[in-house]
Amino acid sequence: MKNKWYLPVRSKRFSANQWGISWLILASITAILCIVISPVSATGIGQTEPQPAAIETTTANSSPEAWVKQGRTFYETGQYANAVELLEKAAQAYQTQGDTIKQATVLSNLALAYHQLSLWSEANDAISRSLTLLQTEPNRDVSTHHLNVLAQSLTIQGRLQLNQGQPEQALATWEQATALYNQLGDKTGKIKSQINQAQAMQALGFHRRALALLQQVRQTLDNQPDSLTKAIGLRSLGEVLQFVNDLPQARQVLEESLQIARQLESPPDISAALFSLANTTRQQQQVEAALEFYKQAITAAPSPLIQLRAKLNQLSLLIETGNHQQAQTLVPQIHSQLNRLPLSDQAITSRINFAESLIKLVETRHGASLHQDIAQILATAIQQAETLEDKRLHAYALGTLGHLYEETNQLQPAQELTQKALIQTQAIEAWDSLYPWQWQLGRLLKQQGDIEGAIAAYQGAVDTLQSLRSDLVAVNSNVQYSFREQVEPIYRELVELLLPENETQTSPERLEQARHVIELLQIAELDNFFQADCITARPVNIDTIDKEAAVLYPIILSDRLEIIVHLPNHPLRRYTTFVSQTELKTTLEEFRQALPQRTSLRFLPLARKVYDWIIKPVAADLAQSEVKTLVFVLNGTLRNIPMAALHDGDQFLLQNYAIALTPGLELLESTPLTEQPLEVLKAGLSEPRLDFSALPNVKIELQQIQSFMPGKLLLNQEFTKSTLENTMGNVSFPVVHLATHGQFSSEAEGTFIITWDDKLNVNELSSLLKTTDLRRTNPIELLVLSACETAKGDDQAALGLAGVAVRAGARSTIATLWLVDDATTADLMVKFYQVLTEDKVSKAEALRRAQLLILQDPKYRKHPYFWTPFVLVGNWV
Repeated sequence: MKNKWYLPVRSKRFSANQWGISWLILASITAILCIVISPVSATGIGQTEPQPAAIETTTANSSPEAWVKQGRTFYETGQYANAVELLEKAAQAYQTQGDTIKQATVLSNLALAYHQLSLWSEANDAISRSLTLLQTEPNRDVSTHHLNVLAQSLTIQGRLQLNQGQPEQALATWEQATALYNQLGDKTGKIKSQINQAQAMQALGFHRRALALLQQVRQTLDNQPDSLTKAIGLRSLGEVLQFVNDLPQARQVLEESLQIARQLESPPDISAALFSLANTTRQQQQVEAALEFYKQAITAAPSPLIQLRAKLNQLSLLIETGNHQQAQTLVPQIHSQLNRLPLSDQAITSRINFAESLIKLVETRHGASLHQDIAQILATAIQQAETLEDKRLHAYALGTLGHLYEETNQLQPAQELTQKALIQTQAIEAWDSLYPWQWQLGRLLKQQGDIEGAIAAYQGAVDTLQSLRSDLVAVNSNVQYSFREQVEPIYRELVELLLPENETQTSPERLEQARHVIELLQIAELDNFFQADCITARPVNIDTIDKEAAVLYPIILSDRLEIIVHLPNHPLRRYTTFVSQTELKTTLEEFRQALPQRTSLRFLPLARKVYDWIIKPVAADLAQSEVKTLVFVLNGTLRNIPMAALHDGDQFLLQNYAIALTPGLELLESTPLTEQPLEVLKAGLSEPRLDFSALPNVKIELQQIQSFMPGKLLLNQEFTKSTLENTMGNVSFPVVHLATHGQFSSEAEGTFIITWDDKLNVNELSSLLKTTDLRRTNPIELLVLSACETAKGDDQAALGLAGVAVRAGARSTIATLWLVDDATTADLMVKFYQVLTEDKVSKAEALRRAQLLILQDPKYRKHPYFWTPFVLVGNWV
């Protein structure tokens, strides 16, 4: 029996609060708290550290000038309490003398010292008094020195506002400071203030605005000699590029910043650049390089807090990559440093970060004795957050402690803490921080047998995620949060609750709710793929599209495969296959690997097994309904499998049904292919380009299609980015056929096609295909990508195929899951267009007949390698 332990704090300490560390946003506390802390600058991402404003001083002893000079020395050496004592004396002296400018300057310096001591009320009062003294009557002429002091005070006020979770106010304040620096002609001050603005924009989720502003700053800096301001500006730009997932460019810019910092021998900026480089290489999955950069950042760090941040990130990376022994050697070092930190929001952040890493270490069975230590760390964090009245950190510490209790199966205290975090988050309307606590509460209620309560909590989490789509996609998919670990499970676990395995009859309402949840997961995955909430969804009645089609939703759960089926003019039905997620995934991977082996029949028993899991339970109902087309809404690793290759022991599934895929009915354009003559834009490469091999049969393929399908042909040198853009802009083509190398990946940057002069990723391709003049009102009916393939080693690569289908603006997309020899591709594509135009059948049926002609051709030996990789995604009619 486990020994129980409880947090030794009274419940009255749990005041109204807000969870503040989320992978959704980059707030003033840190970027990604539990995984990657934001860069090592003591004040946050890419920001310029405010320095005490200069005062004209004398050497007289016991004068306010001398006190200011000594106070500045104390400040720069970290003796903030001593600095406060002297600056307070100086401010009082200048008040007695009636020197308001010097008094205002000292007060702004005093605010900085209070800030370093986390005395927020005193800091806010000091900066407010400084700005009040600097206020002037309208139209009154003021000196340049007066305006400079005002700009400095505004800069400091913005820092205080941001560090207290007020990014909107900070942005407005820094905009005022920027205007003043511009009026003064102070280029350096203006640049620093713009860097600060960019930080506030990021805290608000305006990452593209921040990027645009910093790129503007860089243009100015490029024309200036190297300076610390230039190093900081480049580092800020690199961090934003990292955040929006432009990792190669981010690394290049950060290395420039590091080089300048080293030339100028500035340890804080050297350490900051190294830290950002570590985070960037970490996102690039370059573990050894990241660990080395963290080590260098620790060595170069001028303060214990900066060293600690780098060690915390190093620890989380070691745990994440399974280097548990090395991770354990860091634990006592970090613990010791934490205990020596003075009270501050950064110290609290570090404590929670440390606790979360330790919880993960416990989960790996390498830290079983750490529970009490973790509890005490979080207890201290809760107390300190309450002292500083930092609501975000306080709630997050509560919720994290609740997670610790959950991990040790102490469900009741875990639920109480989670509910406190949840209620506090709702009270201050921090909607971006709500869903993790809803999810955690759902898990706890499920474990205690309250299924209806758990469903309500999970549904709340899903609703919150849907309402936050624009915030979710503001963060790049590689900021060391995992969509698969932190978002996808919420949807799947909700479906598991809605479809309990011991339930013989499931209500139509519950089936519809489960179907809708899976549709929402598809949308969330595509949002995450594109890093933009560009997906428009609306309910679609399948019976109004095709009365001879059935829609199948195979849903992978932890211990079974649920299949929700819509048959024409019938309510939804549910079928269950009991197979573990591990066995299912292993079988699907083996099946996918076996299919392209054209001389082997190893695929056949696997094809039968997957058929038995997905199709056999519903086969009788499909036959009775006399459907002709099967439409699959696939998720997870199922996307990488061609459903046409499933085998019942006698025939392939394709031999009985036309087959189509759709990311979801709610993402479906319901208009069928028009019956007017189809003009086709045909473009492709038969010659080798950009390190890709030649495709000699592409020329034959395009010329044969051109012989009976009117339209434009762009081959080799004619197939450039600009030519494609101009052609699409001048003429409306219902069908676009691109025969060229390409790849589908689980990331937008890794999903691309090759033109003669460029590699176009999915977003660039989308922009080109949507190029239109004012006369064009209809989308592309059909996009064909006849020589693309899914990325090897990427178990979610087919997500890119769905992404192309949705983002390109085409109602339907035909593409290949693996690269077939181009002679087969040419043969099948020509047959497809012939059937489509001559037989006047649906796109799905036309593809089926073309595939059957290949299947029946003796030269292809009936092997699925040759015909199964061709899939139709989107509208099938």
